Amino acid sequence: MNTLFVFGLGYSARFFAKQAVAKGWRVMGTMREPQEIDGIEVFPFDGKTHFEDFAGRLEGVTHVLHSIPPHKDLGDPLYNLQRKHFARLKKLQWFGYLSTTGVYGNADGAMVDETFERTPSSPRSIARKEAEDAWLGTGLPVHIFRLAGIYGPGRSTFDQIRQGRARAIDKPGHVFSRIHRDDIAGVLWASIAHPQPQTAYNVCDDQPAEPLKVLREACRIMGHEMPPVQSFEEAVETMSDMARTFWLDNKKVDNSRVKEALGYELMYPGFKEGLEAIWAEEDRHDH
Repeated sequence: MNTLFVFGLGYSARFFAKQAVAKGWRVMGTMREPQEIDGIEVFPFDGKTHFEDFAGRLEGVTHVLHSIPPHKDLGDPLYNLQRKHFARLKKLQWFGYLSTTGVYGNADGAMVDETFERTPSSPRSIARKEAEDAWLGTGLPVHIFRLAGIYGPGRSTFDQIRQGRARAIDKPGHVFSRIHRDDIAGVLWASIAHPQPQTAYNVCDDQPAEPLKVLREACRIMGHEMPPVQSFEEAVETMSDMARTFWLDNKKVDNSRVKEALGYELMYPGFKEGLEAIWAEEDRHDH
């Protein structure tokens, strides 16, 4: 029987875990503060303690998904504390690590593929690069997934608009790549079907775009008025440090490898298709 263990049942990982349950897999996972999720055995894990509670459950695990972000100063909690346990996983066929395209740093708008040198520009992205290298060095069947900006139902520009948090920032030529939650899961399943350990994949759509374009499209779909447009120079004055790091990097991300090596076809190749699908799904739930 296929048994999946998910470290960090966050937004994307939980969706994938629920799909595994639907496929008849046994699924276990961790959360900082456990809550009941149908079909999933959930254990508390805060990155510091509690690990012994479920260490014994790992023995029959065939697939691991690791989605806990590293700490910018302390590194990857799972690697630091638990790597010795993973050597005992005799049945392990596949280990997926959810990283970020932030490991590439800034490319001044150029296209980056998986062979591009990783020169991360923020402490969080540096910690990601270090975690990638650490896991690749374990000898486990590790697959690295470098995710672009994640969006999907309950986590999209629509939510920012509703909450009054959407900012129309104009920085011409500064683009970001994105990926819909459902396509993240799709790529993971494609990798499980065609495992290639020690491989990294860029997980993003086909349309890197300026945030202002995405916001305009979301407002159009909602029939909502655009917030007032600000220049980047004006907006940066009132940005948090975290928001500033978001704007450090400007790059287009090449997703050819997931298409060619895994044969994966994106459900949402661009932000327009992704937003339309989210709007349709939210509309169904409202009625």
